[in-house]
Amino acid sequence: MSRPNILLLCTDQQRWDALGAAGNAAISTPHLDRLAAQGVRFDRCFVQSPVCAPSRASLMTSRYPRNHGLWANGVDISPAEQLFTATLAADGYDCGLVGKFHLGAAFAGRVEPRVDDGFRVFRWAHDPYVRSPENHYHRWLEERFPGLLDDALAQGSDAVDTLPTEAHYSHWIGEEAIEFLTEGRDKDKPFCFVVNFFDPHHGFGAPPEHRDRYDADALPRPVGDEHDLDDKPAIYREASQRSYAGSMPGFAEHTEEQIREIVAQYYAMVSLVDAEVGRILDTLEAEGLADETLVVFTSDHGELLGDHRMLLKGPMMFDCSVRVPLIARWPGVLPQGEVRDEIVQWIDLAPTLLEAAGAPPLPRGQGASLLGLARTGTWEDERGWALSEYRNSCIPYDVPVHTTMLRTDRWKVVVHHGAPSTDRERTGELYDLAADPQECTNLWDRTDARERRLDLQEQLIDVLVATEDRSNPRLANF
Repeated sequence: MSRPNILLLCTDQQRWDALGAAGNAAISTPHLDRLAAQGVRFDRCFVQSPVCAPSRASLMTSRYPRNHGLWANGVDISPAEQLFTATLAADGYDCGLVGKFHLGAAFAGRVEPRVDDGFRVFRWAHDPYVRSPENHYHRWLEERFPGLLDDALAQGSDAVDTLPTEAHYSHWIGEEAIEFLTEGRDKDKPFCFVVNFFDPHHGFGAPPEHRDRYDADALPRPVGDEHDLDDKPAIYREASQRSYAGSMPGFAEHTEEQIREIVAQYYAMVSLVDAEVGRILDTLEAEGLADETLVVFTSDHGELLGDHRMLLKGPMMFDCSVRVPLIARWPGVLPQGEVRDEIVQWIDLAPTLLEAAGAPPLPRGQGASLLGLARTGTWEDERGWALSEYRNSCIPYDVPVHTTMLRTDRWKVVVHHGAPSTDRERTGELYDLAADPQECTNLWDRTDARERRLDLQEQLIDVLVATEDRSNPRLANF
């Protein structure tokens, strides 16, 4: 079999259930649903951090955050880390990227520093808001719609989010992907092209034609009532009042009507991405590339979206924060329309793509290829758990917040660390996902759950030891 092309489609902040194929009848994602029907959907994929940069570094390196060292947004990845795209480029692939990357600090227009990433094509734009000399979206917008960016930025981020579709960041992503597929690739090589959308990241806004598709009053209500946070760690009550460590409005500062509008705008952003994915998939067909291309769709983490009376992201390890869509389509190799419910992780994606390409594995990678599981439904490397880490990783709290999650088939334990890592109280969360799939009842302090909690905490310690970086070879016994 010839080496496949690889098309990696990734959104930012898309919950696992913001997808029609995942059972959400209220959201319109016909093109992603088509992709799922033509491939394999992994129903329980978990990221290694609920925050962008640490999670994205885990995707690119197949390593846990405490090992790759990009522990928070605003931290640059070490040049010593090996990215899977560099491996593919060295093994004969033509590699490119469009959109967000976020393996380095990109605040206030700073140009994210590049390491050895293997990308011949690098059309970077961290976000649609902040001016930067290397923001390719802004260059494109100024060329095609002169003055539109200045007008929008003068009005604020809401005006940027709701630009007409033909000028929108997500549409630009689609345009650049299509240009690469039709004209920009090296046609003498297989390609790996990474398509990184910014949506459905906040701010919550979409072009009117997509927002008009939804009746806010008809959409699902957020999980949890006014008592939801009574049994949960105090940091969540802080986050309910003010999001992002107090830097952005919280759930409590919105009316019920405003929360419904946020949900509607979020769904509209997902539908906008879906439409662009549809154009990209149609281009693959038109170029005769579909049958020889492995297409993967996923997202870097989720979004609270009002669940548990919170918005956005942070130290929260609810499934809506750390469980993401994952779909793989490879005609003639992977089955069609099948769902795998084994627990898989984002560190497994790089080994999967490298195995598909017949390329060498990452020497320090910690994930396992999903190809066998996708093909046959059995997996020699099944762990039965997922690990996610947060180390004051988003907008920093002035008293740091550190949380670690172990998620098994039935149980989830989240340790909120105390001294000596921080002056915050040592506490946590424990959920019986069979009885409480929406994670509304925290069993952490329940006497009748104490033995279960201690067992899971001990298992978490064992998992942390098992996932240490011991890649430096031992040369002898002494």
